[in-house]
Amino acid sequence: MNIEYVATCLFGLEGLLGEEIDNLGYKRIETMDGRISFQGDEYTACVANINLRFAERVYIKIGDIEALTFDELFEGTKSLPWEEWIGKEDSFPVRGHSIKSALFSVPDCQKIIKKAVATRLGKIYNTEWLKETGIKYQIDFFLFKNRCTLMIDTSGTPLHKRGYRPKSNDAPIRETLAAALAKLARPREDVLFWDPFCGSGTVAIEATMLMLNIAPGLKRGFCGEEFPRLKKELWDKARQEAKERIKKDSTFVAYASDIDPECVKLAQENAKNAGVYSNMRIFQRDALTIETEGKRGTVVCNPPYGERLFSIKEAEKLYKKMGEHFKSLDKWQIYVITSHEDFARLYGRKPDKVRKLYNGMLPCYYYQFFKNK
Repeated sequence: MNIEYVATCLFGLEGLLGEEIDNLGYKRIETMDGRISFQGDEYTACVANINLRFAERVYIKIGDIEALTFDELFEGTKSLPWEEWIGKEDSFPVRGHSIKSALFSVPDCQKIIKKAVATRLGKIYNTEWLKETGIKYQIDFFLFKNRCTLMIDTSGTPLHKRGYRPKSNDAPIRETLAAALAKLARPREDVLFWDPFCGSGTVAIEATMLMLNIAPGLKRGFCGEEFPRLKKELWDKARQEAKERIKKDSTFVAYASDIDPECVKLAQENAKNAGVYSNMRIFQRDALTIETEGKRGTVVCNPPYGERLFSIKEAEKLYKKMGEHFKSLDKWQIYVITSHEDFARLYGRKPDKVRKLYNGMLPCYYYQFFKNK
């Protein structure tokens, strides 16, 4: 294991992502907001991209450098072994972020890093002109408190885009966050999982994929598949092993309902694309009329909240009605994500736990009610 990787995630999901990395058998090196570094080999890139449910991207880390000046950024970048991955004719665009650092201009940092990599590769390959017509190696940099981490992206399209949701409703939740909501609700085989505001079905689909142990990246491709060092047989092996881990005899059932018939239709299509339709019941229903049907259950939902579909006043009225109706769900556990900080008062109950999460850059709160009253 001689390669260091960096997996990025939405803020608040570091714990879940770290557990995933541990469960795959890899050793964590460092954890910071939105990213975890870990050790592996070439096969690790394939396994991580296909199996990590809460990651946004998986990077090969080329190195860390201290950079208070552009000279330090140039020399530090030039000192790193880019030729271990990037060939003579390959392309290497640069993008990145700078936070709390002396070098705050991202475009200027991009130019310096690009020039430094080109200078090193030109010397290594004994050429003054790099064609950049070959394989694309996307270089990402992250400058934080004057420490610059330089990486190569192996994912390409962000990992939250599983491939089963070509279309979505007007206010989609990111698949990685939906998976986290499901995981934190502790889904079980003998407990009904119900999202009564299902939209395009993402939360319930992710819960079902989790319970059937369907790897989230099984039906999509990755830019790393073009890298000569990450051989095709490694990707084939990782996919085959992921297929063999799928549970074929699970009795888990997820309900996904919505008042909008178009959302129901969309959720059905997405569930079929994800391969979980047979373990789901997707239908039209007003969330304020759902019943326990004599079953044990858990509600996990992402109702409209101001920035989405409803106005704030309409959302607040809905939260009050939810609190009144969900009392009828006996001992069911209730999990609600919203960006509204006053949700608990409107809902009429004090949550047993609140967890701060992010839907993209939007801060949200995951209200958890373990004992319905």
